[in-house]
Amino acid sequence: MQSKELRISVIIPTLQEQDYIGTTLSQLCKVKPPVEVIVADGGSQDRTVEVARRYTDKVYRVNKHGIAAGRNYGAQKAKGDILLFMDADVEFPTTFPKKVAQTFKDPRTVGATCNIMPVHPEIGATSFFLFYNLLIRIISRFKPHSRGEFLAVRKTTFKKANGFDEAMPCLEDHDLANRLSHFGKFIFISDLTVHESLRRFKKLGFRKVVATWIVDYISFILRGKPLSPEWKPVR
Repeated sequence: MQSKELRISVIIPTLQEQDYIGTTLSQLCKVKPPVEVIVADGGSQDRTVEVARRYTDKVYRVNKHGIAAGRNYGAQKAKGDILLFMDADVEFPTTFPKKVAQTFKDPRTVGATCNIMPVHPEIGATSFFLFYNLLIRIISRFKPHSRGEFLAVRKTTFKKANGFDEAMPCLEDHDLANRLSHFGKFIFISDLTVHESLRRFKKLGFRKVVATWIVDYISFILRGKPLSPEWKPVR
């Protein structure tokens, strides 16, 4: 008996993303096999919603504040077996659904992430991201870690884990990966790479962003929550 093909729902939370969302959604329309595309908007005052509706009819306004709330709302609307959370400024190979589906064919797999690299290669940024990806692969063997640029979750397990913690201003993706691992395997897809913009690094400075990551991560390990009271969007 042939196994059922896993359906994938891509969920993108947005807030003032008119400059990025069109490019990302137009690429999602080209992926093979096709995926369900959901945009959960947190109250954009620019043309984000208008642009998003050109590519998908599943664009929702979310009344609650925060990226975790947007992701959870999108998950409620999703029909797929696999929920793939992605940011609005991510570029990816059009074949990624096949790799994700293949990863989740193992019923023990409950979550997955992959390599994340900068869109425009720069020596310093590229070196850091190569190191960071390797670090995530090593750490994930003991304590799963994932960033929100690309986080795939089995829907049934997402519900068991009660989704993202909406009280967390950041590291909600890492927190979910941790909790998912209690139900099965969290996988790092080593032969898949997506690319993110460096807008946060360029605006705030590379050292400041990395330092904030480190402090919040240590705080999460010691106290169960990040030190940052909020994660301000960069536009």
